[in-house]
Amino acid sequence: MEKYVSLKVDDGTYMEAYTSIPADASGRNAPGLILLQEAFGVNHHIRDVADRFAAQGFVVVAPELFHRTAPPYFEGDYTDFPSLMPHMNGLTIEGNQADLKAAYHFLKHHELVNPANIFSIGYCMGGRVSFLANATLPLTAGVSYYGGNIKTLADKAADVNGPHLFFWGGLDKHIGQDQIDLITGALDNAGKKYTNVKFSCADHAFACDERLAYNEQATNEAWAMTLAFFRNNMK
Repeated sequence: MEKYVSLKVDDGTYMEAYTSIPADASGRNAPGLILLQEAFGVNHHIRDVADRFAAQGFVVVAPELFHRTAPPYFEGDYTDFPSLMPHMNGLTIEGNQADLKAAYHFLKHHELVNPANIFSIGYCMGGRVSFLANATLPLTAGVSYYGGNIKTLADKAADVNGPHLFFWGGLDKHIGQDQIDLITGALDNAGKKYTNVKFSCADHAFACDERLAYNEQATNEAWAMTLAFFRNNMK
């Protein structure tokens, strides 16, 4: 039961979103998960991650965050990052928040989702948006994998609702320790709960098994921690 849905956003736009549903879900018992893309779109990798979480019992929605500038079902090329810049530059905090609210509304009213247990997770660009989701929506908890440029959201720390889990790569040249310290320091100052994990031998995008930076050991450990984090925060 995997399909795309078209979600209406408050700004009048429509956004395609990939969904993945647990095969044995029944009643309103399943946790919901907003899965937020890398800069390369809701591509094969993100859809595969959605299916993996669905196999763990989550009802997953992966919204296409580039829907204002790219055609539906857009997938970028891992070897051509510059071609993605017009779409990345077209993102705004307000637009992201509107998209997140549309995805949350979908899950909250889904016939299989327990609305008390809705989470977010994101990778790279989506890691930043997942943090924004936790500061925008009444989420149970959120997870960010190597959230690019996440420092720009430090002023949102006081608005974070649920506990947040961060993963970083120690070899990541895109995200320095100063950025990590800035966002965790802001959470400390706001008295928010978070868990901070850094894999010293992993690089940026270590959890994407379709990229050269893939690190199997770090990915397996992060996956186990992610599932435990979600389950330990369920109500």
